[in-house]
Amino acid sequence: MADENKDLREFEKKIGYTFRDTGLLELALTHSSYGNEIYHDKHHNNERLEFLGDAVLEITVSEYIFEKYDTEAEGELTKLRASIVCEPTLAFCAREIGLNDMIYLGRGEELTGGRFRDSIISDAFEAVLGAIYRDGGIECAKEFVKEHVLKDIDRKKLFVDSKSILQEKVQADGLPSPEYELIRESGPDHCKEFTVRVIVDGKTVGEGSGRTKKAAEQQAAYNAILEM
Repeated sequence: MADENKDLREFEKKIGYTFRDTGLLELALTHSSYGNEIYHDKHHNNERLEFLGDAVLEITVSEYIFEKYDTEAEGELTKLRASIVCEPTLAFCAREIGLNDMIYLGRGEELTGGRFRDSIISDAFEAVLGAIYRDGGIECAKEFVKEHVLKDIDRKKLFVDSKSILQEKVQADGLPSPEYELIRESGPDHCKEFTVRVIVDGKTVGEGSGRTKKAAEQQAAYNAILEM
């Protein structure tokens, strides 16, 4: 328990918020598989906090882009918000603060690679936000969003949607569409790592690795954009 509390304190330092009620943070990190397995309670999980965090995230991001992009029409603001609060972006933000390593998972979910699943990681991120809101109020929650979601958002959006951006870039240059080729996979079935290269006009323009082929392709496209 002492080591677990130490890990929680280290995580609080990463996110820049110290909980008055550490139990809220523990609950935010508890996946339903862990609640069922350890507590035998289908309600002891982060799903309600995720629901709350989702609402806080939506209003905070909406307010931010409303003020920042003051000449954009409603439709453009809606698309921009959707790209920021989508599952891949939130999972990216969560990994940047090491949240994926903190989630309490049941044994079965752990063995099948749940710790690397964007849906689980992004849900936990929203749950942590919900927990901060409950513990410290709306201003603390907004600060968390500004620091860990909205900060450097252009780079995050680039990473999350790299394949589409690369596609548009090569088409604009009159080149054929990128092709993605799996060149290596390693590790056990429940925890594989894939390495992919992206080829444009017969040339390798980037490589990337990830826990899924899709993630590896995004990484390869991201690296290609940075080099082109």
